[in-house]
Amino acid sequence: MRKLIILSFFALLLVSCARNNHPNFVFILVDDLGWADVTCNYPESFYDTPNIDKLAEHGVRFTNAYAANPVCSPTRAAILTGKHPNRVNITDWIPGLDPKMKPLLGPQDGTELALEEITIAEKLKETGYKTCFVGKWHLGDEGFFPEDQGFDINFGGHDKGSPPGGYYSPYKNPKLEDGPEGEYLTNRLTSESINFIKNNKRNPFFLYLSFYTVHTPIQAAKDYINHYQTKREQLGLNEVPIKAEGDGWTHLVQENAAYASMVAAMDENVGRILNTLEELGLDKNTWVIFTSDNGGLSTLRGKNAPTNNGPLRAGKGWCYEGGIRVPLIISGPELTNPGRTEDSPVISMDYFTTILNIAGTKHDGNDGENLLPVLTENKHLTRDELFWHYPHYHGSAWKPGSALRKGEWKLVVHYENNKTELFNLAEDPGETKNVSTLFPEKTQELKSLLDEKLKSTNAKFPVSNPDYAPKD
Repeated sequence: MRKLIILSFFALLLVSCARNNHPNFVFILVDDLGWADVTCNYPESFYDTPNIDKLAEHGVRFTNAYAANPVCSPTRAAILTGKHPNRVNITDWIPGLDPKMKPLLGPQDGTELALEEITIAEKLKETGYKTCFVGKWHLGDEGFFPEDQGFDINFGGHDKGSPPGGYYSPYKNPKLEDGPEGEYLTNRLTSESINFIKNNKRNPFFLYLSFYTVHTPIQAAKDYINHYQTKREQLGLNEVPIKAEGDGWTHLVQENAAYASMVAAMDENVGRILNTLEELGLDKNTWVIFTSDNGGLSTLRGKNAPTNNGPLRAGKGWCYEGGIRVPLIISGPELTNPGRTEDSPVISMDYFTTILNIAGTKHDGNDGENLLPVLTENKHLTRDELFWHYPHYHGSAWKPGSALRKGEWKLVVHYENNKTELFNLAEDPGETKNVSTLFPEKTQELKSLLDEKLKSTNAKFPVSNPDYAPKD
């Protein structure tokens, strides 16, 4: 009997050691953070991001990282499932605008992530991970919350896409208790994340910290606003330069002090997470992924967008580079040459595949690529094509369309006027020169490839609106 007890003890010890050898994951998603909103991507930035820059110094910074869609909900679905948004029938922010008096009617897509979809949290739980979701969810209402999709703990995740009470307590969030009056939401979400890390330091864990910031409403972080108001005054701007983009306007300079203060507060809280990992001795066994769900909000029907995406064209809601290219930094054990940049184009679906491969969790094939060889062996991806489908109207003045990148070539298709554009990103990263008439064969090649991709993912398309009456 005693021998049996001893053997059982050692068996449990071995299981415990095996569990503790699994790496931890901290996935940080910032809402609407543009590619040029972090200094390591864009040294001319008006914003200061020292903690994110430090993460890049210890990790791999991807210069051609993309969101799966130019708006939030589809990208979030892609991250959780490893599937292109078309495959899960979420192609617009939930519930979307769905205007009835435009030339086209957008397709009716889903209003929640179906429970039948297998999420990364559900897969990691199979391997013994403790899972926690903190912050913005925006993938369905009651019955479709994070706790219904594989997360053990949910702080703040519900159906709304922006904080209903704003960024200061009281939050009016059914999944987050109010803090003291005046508590800042970004700080609070980070504190909940740190508590989760501390409570699970002996278990393998997956923390998904999904900041609401820097999504509207633009509300200054009080600790930083004075600094950026002074910094803005030093720019000496008499007026803010803008540029027409379709029916909208693109902000051409970063100068919004309130927005800058929100970026700074987010950066400070990224630093708090990293410091906690280091203090607990978890930094050597934790992978940190930092990214955004779409490009920065630089283009709107009005003239008051809060940021600018540097040399990239347009912003959130658009399939031009400013709407889909995002920051991405990955740090973790066994990286080769930390501090380097990687130019291979990557996209939101890759995180699902990469994390599960690192964790040793078996999973079905999907639309993502495993980035581990890129991170630990200095290899490059063989995938040469990425595509986007946003068949809806958006408040940024975008009209239904799709896009595809193959190598350095970028195709953008607009459905309302049947216009097709071709750009060479190597020569023209700002997509200023449509060269489709100069390269008709390349244009047709990419258009045929895009059509194939859309068909294979069951893409839905807008249709003509029989009630549309053009204004004279």
